[in-house]
Parts: sequence; C-alpha cells; structure tokens
Amino acid sequence: MDTSGNPAPQQPQQPQQQPQPARQNKTMLWIIIALAAIILGLGTWFIIYSSSQKKAYEEAVSLREQAELDLQQQALASDYEALNAEFAQFEDQRRLILDDSVKLELTQKYETARLQVEKLQQELKNQKHKSAAEIRRLKDEISTLRNLLRHYVEEINRLNQENEALRSENSEIKSRNEELSSRVASTSKRNEELSQRMTLAERLNVTGVTLTPLNKKGKTEKKVQKAKQLRVSFTIPQNNSTPVGEKTIYLRLTSPSGQLLGNAGSFSFEGAQVPCSAKKVIEYAGEEIGGVTIYWDVNTALTPGPYTVELFADNFRLFSRPFELK
Repeated sequence: MDTSGNPAPQQPQQPQQQPQPARQNKTMLWIIIALAAIILGLGTWFIIYSSSQKKAYEEAVSLREQAELDLQQQALASDYEALNAEFAQFEDQRRLILDDSVKLELTQKYETARLQVEKLQQELKNQKHKSAAEIRRLKDEISTLRNLLRHYVEEINRLNQENEALRSENSEIKSRNEELSSRVASTSKRNEELSQRMTLAERLNVTGVTLTPLNKKGKTEKKVQKAKQLRVSFTIPQNNSTPVGEKTIYLRLTSPSGQLLGNAGSFSFEGAQVPCSAKKVIEYAGEEIGGVTIYWDVNTALTPGPYTVELFADNFRLFSRPFELK
C-alpha cells in the first residue's frame, strides 16, 4: 500500500506461457499430417495416372496388333488372288486332258481348299477383332493351296509332255505311213513295169469288194463311230491259170487320216516288208470262191470319211480303193 493511503495500482496480468516442448510437438504433428495428406494424394494420383497410362498403352498395343493383323490379312488376300490367277492360266492345258483322272482329282482338291480359304476370309472380314491364331489358320490354308497348285502344275506339265510325246509319236507314225504309202506307190509302179514282163494270167483276182461296219451283234452299223468290227468281203473268181494251193490274202485298212488300222504283222511286197491290218489263209483249187470275208476288230476311235481297202497276195496288189463311211 502507498504511504499516502491510496491503494497501489494493479499491474496487468501477463498470459501464462505454455511449455516450449508441447508447442513443438503440436507443430510437428501438423506437419506430419500435412505430409501424410500430400503423400496420400500423390499416391492416389499416381495410381490413377498409372492405371490410365496402362489402359492407354494396352489400347495402343491392341490397335497396333489389329493393324498388323489387318495388313497380314490383306497380304494373304493378295497372295490368294495371285494363286487363283496362276491357276486360271492352266485352263487351256486342262481342256487338253479333260478326261484325265489325275487332273480331275487335283482339280477337286484345289477347289475344296479354295472354298475353305474363301470361307475363312469371309469369317475374318465379318469379325471386328481378329486373332493371330485365325490369321495363322488362314495362312496355313493358303500354304496348302499353294502346294496343291504346285503339284497341279507339275502333273499338268507331266501329262502335257506325255500328250506331246504321243502326238509326236502319232506324227512319226503318220510320216512313216506316208513314207510307206510312197514306197508302196513306188513299188506299185515298179510292179506295173514288171507286170508287163510277167504272166498276169497267174495273178489271183478279187471282185465285188465291200467294206461294212458291224455292231457288237454282227449286224450292219450305219455310223462308223459305233462300229465294233469292219468287214471286208469279196469273191475270188475262177482262174485256171492261177497256181492252185494255199493262198494268204493280206488286208491293209487305212483311216481317213492316213493311219494304218491294226497290226497283224507284215508281208513281203516287192522287196519291202509292209505291215497289214489282218490276213486270211484260203485253199485255192482254181474254182470260184464266193463270200470270202476278213474281219478287223475295232480298237481305236473311228471317224467318218474315206477308208482305203488294199488286198495283197503272192506279191501282187489285188485291190485298192477308198470306201466312204458315215
């Protein structure tokens, strides 16, 4: 108290100070909470961002794979079109051997494989998402198709070579027949010259020569394509000047193309060996022999046209004339 008797003025009350360690702990706690919140936020953002990036990456990979599969499909389609174009190039060769069993079998296999490829192509075309397995399946089918085409081409070439060899052989045979015909004509000319010095009375004669196509029942066939046999009939008239005894009559039948029909051996004619179609042995006693027939069994395709009949005996040409068969 003041000595004057007045009460002493009161001093303002100072706030109570907190202890220093408690305040630091509280600040640190807030810092930790803030850092945890930031880390949690960053973690959440990173997870969302990573998921988004992964999804975008997967979509990009998927799009790239689909684009690659589309390119592969287009390449296979072009390959398939090329194979079909190459197959079509052999149309002419196929016509030449249309009845060949090997060609028919190969064509059926190729067509079956081709239809399978087209079916797979259509399935892939209708699918929005393609798989590598389906593209691989299509590739395998086209590979099979390519192998079939390669085999097909090899067989076609082989068959064409065989056909060419046959055509060459037929041409050679025709050439030989033409040469033979020329030699026969030349021999005939020499025979005519020799016949002036020979006794023609001794020559065996034939008359009434006919050429008739027969069916399988032995009846006359109007169309030569259907004939199973060709029959040559003739009569040997009486000739007292002809030596009697066994006579072999040789028949030569020549088709409209000049090819000799049949192969019954050969006979000697003016110093040459001449092939014949058929032959018949008769016993000649100087008297007329009617209804002599020589048959030739058809073993090749016949066409309408002139067929030449030639008869030979005793080194003579007895008869030569063409007969028109329908």
